[in-house]
Amino acid sequence: MADVTRRFNMRHLRAAPTSWVSLSRGGRTRRQGTGLSFWYRPLTAVLSEVPVDDRELPLLFHARTLDFADVTVQATVTYRINDPVAAATRLDFSIDPYRGRRPGQPLDQVATLLAELAQQPALDLLARVPLAEALTSGIAALREAVAGTLADDPRLTETGVTVVSARVIAIRPEPDLERALQTPTREQVQREADRATYARRADAVQQERSIAENELQSKIELARREQQLVEQRGANTRRGAELDAESQLVAVRGEAERARTTAAAQADATRAHDEARAAGARVVGLAEAEAEAARLAAYQDVPPAVLQALAVKELAGHLPPIGAVTVTPDLLSKLLGQLG
Repeated sequence: MADVTRRFNMRHLRAAPTSWVSLSRGGRTRRQGTGLSFWYRPLTAVLSEVPVDDRELPLLFHARTLDFADVTVQATVTYRINDPVAAATRLDFSIDPYRGRRPGQPLDQVATLLAELAQQPALDLLARVPLAEALTSGIAALREAVAGTLADDPRLTETGVTVVSARVIAIRPEPDLERALQTPTREQVQREADRATYARRADAVQQERSIAENELQSKIELARREQQLVEQRGANTRRGAELDAESQLVAVRGEAERARTTAAAQADATRAHDEARAAGARVVGLAEAEAEAARLAAYQDVPPAVLQALAVKELAGHLPPIGAVTVTPDLLSKLLGQLG
């Protein structure tokens, strides 16, 4: 929109770089061009402003396919006014000389014209193809049809409008129909997901089996090594017992030999002692026998009474001490009888 300022009874207009403006007085064009700035009298000036920048026009319309399915087409048309003089003569692009406002809506007319021109080939094309083909390969064909129609339309050329590009963003059926069409794909994707899940589970089971087998092999190897360890310990214990037995046997043999030697020495000493004692006893016996024989030889000529007295005396010497003796007549008579 042009910027209009007031100075007394004069007005000053300053246009944007993307706006084409025209000043006419008395049916004659005084100024025209893009990005102009000038003074004018509002009572006699006729102003027009035409935007010459690229503009985007979003389109959203419904269509029906060959199999009577309703679809929604979403497209965008990019256009510009390349001939502002023709556009200003065909559409009302005038602005208020006092305030710079546009009384009409010429851009809405251009948008309506573009929308109608773009919808017509789209509706014709979609009516000749089924829904599946329209959804899969209809976007490219629809874009070419719309772009060709807008480029060759004479009304746009006469109005000075040029279509830069036409893009078809999406062709979508009704929500229920779209969900129904998506069901096979969803089922296929779900089957693939289930297959991947089952494969992952199978891999997990295989991994668990491998881990269990490895653990079992480790346990078997550990048990085998423990068995070897126990056998080695038993062999070591048995070898230790054999060595201890051999040591004890050697010790016992040494003790036995020592005891045998000691016993032999003791036996020899005892035998020698016994022989010495026996020899001494013989000598003593011979001496005693000779003494006894000499004593008996001394008593040979002694009377019997004297011998009896000596015997009594000898006997009395071996009797225990007698504190008191009671002599009865019987004892005395018997003793005297023995003496007689």
